[in-house]
Amino acid sequence: MTAPQRPPLRPASRPGHGLGLAGYLTAFAGITAREVLRFAHQRERFLAALVRPLVWLFIFAAGFRAVLGLSITEPYQTYVLYEVYVTPGLCAMIQLFNGMQSSLSMVYDRETGAMRTLLVSPFPRWFLLGSKLVAGVLVSILQVYAFLLIAWFWGIRPPPLGYLAVLPALFLSGIMLGALGLFISSAIRQLENFAGVMNFVIFPMFFASTALYPLWRLRDSSPLLADIAFANPFTHSVELIRFALYLRFDPVAFAVVSGAAILFFGAAVFMYDPSKGLWASRKR
Repeated sequence: MTAPQRPPLRPASRPGHGLGLAGYLTAFAGITAREVLRFAHQRERFLAALVRPLVWLFIFAAGFRAVLGLSITEPYQTYVLYEVYVTPGLCAMIQLFNGMQSSLSMVYDRETGAMRTLLVSPFPRWFLLGSKLVAGVLVSILQVYAFLLIAWFWGIRPPPLGYLAVLPALFLSGIMLGALGLFISSAIRQLENFAGVMNFVIFPMFFASTALYPLWRLRDSSPLLADIAFANPFTHSVELIRFALYLRFDPVAFAVVSGAAILFFGAAVFMYDPSKGLWASRKR
């Protein structure tokens, strides 16, 4: 008698295979709802996100107005007050801090085990991380529009259509800065180390950019600092928002922000891979 033949082994299915569009939408809605509810329950986070740029707008900008005169700089068609110039940079600062706050929540979720539970779901890792990223960006956009509303009462009034035209720029900028936060969170082992990493990342990115002063003024004072600012992806995030807010398009800023977003997100997905990135190094 011949031994019964075993049925051929089926290849392992890909993560998320067979879940269908409804399953992906349900998972995305659940992740987004969790982030929005977390933000809604942390009112101090919303106030802190507004206090920082408002301090710059109401105090620093008013004090620097007489010191830092501006010539006609694109996309502006005439001379502008200093607070008008710094407003797009403060919008980007809100998204930068929100990206770091999102990375803090990732570190916290990893320490409590919530992140491991999320990553062992049948959905692809890039989809889970991308969903958390998009949810954080939506929260940051709400914060930016709240800031722009207050700035409107302060006399900073871009074209009405600019509030709509800036939405895609805010989304792309938030994706890039949030992906950077995701990548940073993959390298932080303990929650206590997060504050030092935040200071090391946020303040150099913010001050070595065009958020507070135009690139030509930096070049007049220090060509090296101007080159560093031009290589800083945060600079291009600021310029993308600035041009969109005044109904203009900056192709260089768009290309740099898009490329940096793809790079940071790809690095974050790699670092959260259990066989290659952060989790693999922890098993060794």
